[in-house]
Amino acid sequence: MTDLAPAKTFELGDRTVSRMGYGAMQLAGPGVFGPPRDRAAAIAVLRAAVEAGVNHIDTSDFYGPHVTNQIIREALHPYTDDLVIVTKVGAVRGDDAAWLPAQSPAELTRAVHDNLRNLGLEQLEVVNLRLMGDVHAPSEGSLEAQFSTLAQLREQGLIRHLGLSNVTPAQVAEARTIAPVVCVQNHYNLVHRADDALVEDLAIQGIAYVPFFPLGGFSPIQSDALSRIAARLEASPLQVALAWLLARSPNLLLIPGTSSVAHLTENLVAERLRLSQDVLAEMDVIAGT
Repeated sequence: MTDLAPAKTFELGDRTVSRMGYGAMQLAGPGVFGPPRDRAAAIAVLRAAVEAGVNHIDTSDFYGPHVTNQIIREALHPYTDDLVIVTKVGAVRGDDAAWLPAQSPAELTRAVHDNLRNLGLEQLEVVNLRLMGDVHAPSEGSLEAQFSTLAQLREQGLIRHLGLSNVTPAQVAEARTIAPVVCVQNHYNLVHRADDALVEDLAIQGIAYVPFFPLGGFSPIQSDALSRIAARLEASPLQVALAWLLARSPNLLLIPGTSSVAHLTENLVAERLRLSQDVLAEMDVIAGT
């Protein structure tokens, strides 16, 4: 162990949130489609997260669709003053559960109103524009039309802050010429580090970076090496991966998701896991294998 103790909070827009948040995607049914197998369990997870001090919940009305937002409303409404619910727009679900782009002004406007209605809010705290790109990887292209639509909805008072998801550094730069950006949500973890420079640039600007897929893209060799480190620390690989993200940069906000209260508790323990400089160096080696 070491004296390294990552900061427990960061600014998301003008709100201070715990760096360990909660992602609601897994509250929907299999494939993030349809209702959950156990709605009462989903409600219990949300209430347990808030009771444990989580005040940053990530969601979208295209989860389900509509399902997770309706469960969040049932579980937590009326919301506490310190709870920040972040949603995203830019896609819809097909009847076959496909993820389909929905990026026109009319589609984005409809999505914002869907989120407002299903969450039971008059204003959304943060809305991320989710570009589809290669689904889980960004691709270049102007976002001026889409982001300008959200900026107009922000001016109308329907949205408080704007963010981005699945974007490139160039797209972040373009968006910031249109309206302030308070967060970026991309695929990033110990071994998937294409955004290293972006993380550091956003930290300098005071902008939150929200990584998804904390264990996504690991090779079997990398997974085995992480598991060995986790065993030495008497922790799970996911806990160690989350602890690495917390240590990586103070502007990283984590949103691990689960439909289990027990798993939620395991995830939250990662906030108390301290990684020594030797362990961090060993993990950097994993990233290069």
